Amino acid sequence: MEELLHSPYLSLLLLPLCFLILNFFITRSRKTPKPIPLSPTSLPIIGHLHLLHPPLHQSLHRLTSRYGPIVKLRLGSTPAILVGSADATKELIKTHDQDLADRPIFTAVRHFAYESSGFAFAPYGPYWRFMKKLCMSELLSSRTVDGLAYIRRRELLALLRTLAAKSAAAESIDLSKELIRMTTSVIAGMTTGTASAGDSEAARKAVKGVAEIIGSVNLGDFIGFLSIFDLQGLRKRMKEVRDNFDALMERIMASKEASRKSCGVGVDGNKDLLDILLDAAEDREMEIQLTTENIKSFILDVFTAGSDSSAATTEWALAELINHPEQLKKAREEIDNTVGKDRLIDESDIQNLIYLQAVVKETLRLHPAAPMAMRKATKEIKHGEFELRKGNTIIFNVYSVNRDPKYWDEPLEFRPSRFLEDGELSYKGMHFHYLPFGSGRRMCPGVTLAVQVITVALAALIQCFEWGGKEKLDMSEGPGMVILRAKPFVCFPKTRLHPLPPELLGP
Repeated sequence: MEELLHSPYLSLLLLPLCFLILNFFITRSRKTPKPIPLSPTSLPIIGHLHLLHPPLHQSLHRLTSRYGPIVKLRLGSTPAILVGSADATKELIKTHDQDLADRPIFTAVRHFAYESSGFAFAPYGPYWRFMKKLCMSELLSSRTVDGLAYIRRRELLALLRTLAAKSAAAESIDLSKELIRMTTSVIAGMTTGTASAGDSEAARKAVKGVAEIIGSVNLGDFIGFLSIFDLQGLRKRMKEVRDNFDALMERIMASKEASRKSCGVGVDGNKDLLDILLDAAEDREMEIQLTTENIKSFILDVFTAGSDSSAATTEWALAELINHPEQLKKAREEIDNTVGKDRLIDESDIQNLIYLQAVVKETLRLHPAAPMAMRKATKEIKHGEFELRKGNTIIFNVYSVNRDPKYWDEPLEFRPSRFLEDGELSYKGMHFHYLPFGSGRRMCPGVTLAVQVITVALAALIQCFEWGGKEKLDMSEGPGMVILRAKPFVCFPKTRLHPLPPELLGP
């Protein structure tokens, strides 16, 4: 060994090895250009599914925070592009909105939409355009919405009376549950006109079931060979929820048909949404002939989009104000100065409550009811450094876009004043950095109604009751299609107005 170490041939033997080691380190030190968009390490078969955990929008937010505003994903066998910045969203929607006007159809969506008979997930085409036109001109027009204001008022009063009764008895109440009960009753009443308490409760259960199932990741949708199994029990649950809703709609529609024959259309001259849909179905001159499945599916769309989401936003707004007492005080003073304490706030007062409107806008920025918007490419799209093939899925993570630090100073802070300029309400978001209701062709057509329901409910809660305590509310988010608070809002309401406005003393 000693002879080998002192051998003159040793240097000649080690020289090639030194060159190999040097070359290895030089090669590693060079910056290899990374692919655009970036993609996390994937696993065989499942791709990136292992990175998705509830709440799903938070998992997606972590991915764009780490890998950049556009991330390439493989969800099982499904290629997808994740978008989490305002600039990328703007470029894609402004340039390719029509080519991204379809939505991906998963098993649950197909089941609840009666095989694409609905509106929310209908393919972009003649039927979808017809329903969008019907929504804007009839179903959700200002004439229809204003004509059904008495239903919204009735259900708001019912909520406030329940809270007042609990206050008088010094009993606790689950405000989360009561808000969902109110918004579901509002949607049920506006949809069918005379929905009973039992029908409203059945609709609430159906909506809860739909939201839970659609908010779940169904492995069968992404891993082909698993589609023949029901390992998660989701298909069985889908059938149960759909069958229950179908039975409810059959009962409601039969009652509605009988009422239309005996009493005519509408209540007190006001048509509800089901009246309008049935009118359209009976009109043989319509460009599209609506079927019973179209009507049922549209009603389910309305229930799903309008009940839990409005309740959740109202709850988030109140929770944020409770955790920020100075902002709660400012909102309450505005209501007292504008409305007074002798009467209950009305929908017509909202236009004069500028700060309260800013509170709702800031709530929708931080806690968008629908945190994701999914689209499907209908043709090949080349955008910058990446390409989308026909049929590929693109996920706009609204949760991330609404927090884009390029457009929002201190984006995680709850600050309603960011939506105020010179004492007036500003309309920030024109650059696609504020998308609580989506954007483009697939933007939610019920924006005005949803904001109206949320704002007047929040205003009434602030006006009529004291809120707050020594401890801040837990703002953790729960899983699901709609962002709900993880913990129920259980509280002891304390009546603020003495005496109560006369409307709250009624039956």
